[in-house]
Amino acid sequence: MENRSHALIAGVFTVTLITLAVLLAIWLGRDKIQRVPYEIITRQAVSGLNLQAAVRYKGIKVGNVTDIDFDPAQPGQIILRLEVMPDTPVTAATFATLGYQGVTGIAFVQLDEDDKHPSAGRALSSSDGGITRIPMRPGALQNLEQRGMAILSQAEELTRRLNQLLAPENQQKLMRTVEMAGKAAEQWSQVPAQLEPGLKQLPVVLLQARNTLNGMEQLSAQATQLSGNLNNLTLQLQAKDGPVYRFSQTMDLLNQNLQGETLPRLNQLSQDARTSLRSVGQTADQLRERPQSLLFGNTTPLPGPGEPGFVPPANSQKP
Repeated sequence: MENRSHALIAGVFTVTLITLAVLLAIWLGRDKIQRVPYEIITRQAVSGLNLQAAVRYKGIKVGNVTDIDFDPAQPGQIILRLEVMPDTPVTAATFATLGYQGVTGIAFVQLDEDDKHPSAGRALSSSDGGITRIPMRPGALQNLEQRGMAILSQAEELTRRLNQLLAPENQQKLMRTVEMAGKAAEQWSQVPAQLEPGLKQLPVVLLQARNTLNGMEQLSAQATQLSGNLNNLTLQLQAKDGPVYRFSQTMDLLNQNLQGETLPRLNQLSQDARTSLRSVGQTADQLRERPQSLLFGNTTPLPGPGEPGFVPPANSQKP
């Protein structure tokens, strides 16, 4: 009977001790900090997010998720209830994303700031009577999922086009193309052998081209020297005391002499010569008509009709 009483007392003592320990742990672990409530509205999937999930601001834990529920006003929309430390700098530019811890898949809410937001820096106030809502943006995993779907779509499109490319009729065309490419490669392999004689003559051609270039340079230098000499000659000819100036003065003097004395004399001489030639012509005509005048001299011509001393011929009288 005593053994039972001792066991009962030990059991009551143990239960009492455990109860006191639990109450002490609850009393020591209770949170006396007044937290600020916020809400997050999203249509994205919140896979891996549980109640009491951590809320981090730029990586620092500032609160927990207290409720996850559907929005009764808008089907398909999810409302997340948060409670964060009162000193958390939540502003109008704050937005939320879902982050994941390592490979465990446990999600948490990540708060961050949009520096380009027009209301950046303006603090938001929230309370149980008027809970402020924070927008949620797609996180890295959601962006990766969306891009992964886009990549899969492109991979499917690429596979479909490859299947079209590798169709039997296209395979035949491809094989013909490969054969033509092989023939072209064979013909191309003969090109170096055909070019080899020309390549052997290339050094000689280059030497001749170099000599030609040197000759052109010498010709250019000589042409430059000739141009300089012509310029000097032109300057000398056009100088004030140069040949052109002296020739011009000589021509002016000759022109003055011709117009002053020589030309009148030449004109008088020309008139005299013309008169002499006329006299010679008349003398020649007379000699041709009366050659005897050269021996007997010129006879006085008989008077004509109407002139004094005119006598008509006897055979001209009427019977």
